[in-house]
Amino acid sequence: MLDVNILKEQLENLLKDDGYTIEDIKYHKIEGENVLSIVVDHEENIDLTKISMVSEKISNFLDEIDPIEDAYTLDVSSLGAEKPIRLDRLEHYVDKKINVHLIHPYLGENYLEGILKEVSDDEAIIAYKEKTRTKEAKILRKNIDRARLAV
Repeated sequence: MLDVNILKEQLENLLKDDGYTIEDIKYHKIEGENVLSIVVDHEENIDLTKISMVSEKISNFLDEIDPIEDAYTLDVSSLGAEKPIRLDRLEHYVDKKINVHLIHPYLGENYLEGILKEVSDDEAIIAYKEKTRTKEAKILRKNIDRARLAV
């Protein structure tokens, strides 16, 4: 029987030198077919070339260790262009366009979208557009409920 937690740990070790993390791993049936679904993440954008390389690396590794007895399909994907951002890793997204949901509104708005300019232990500065002007908002980190990349 496949232990997905052990497999996740093995795959994280396989991919860590390349900067990838495993966000989710699931072994399930889709339309009667066995599928091993793996969602990977990286601080940089993951394009089709990168996801193909990661998929091939995972496939080769799975062929070596052969953890699944039955026939299955491997499905490797990324979190996407508007992936969620872990709040404890916010500083890795400076100079990126993000969308944050706030616990307490900023100037009446629960959502703020703009370029993350600066992050400290206590606050984040987001440059956002208001009509044709760019303004900066200083937001307490503890006021950010969730964040994601924005396109």
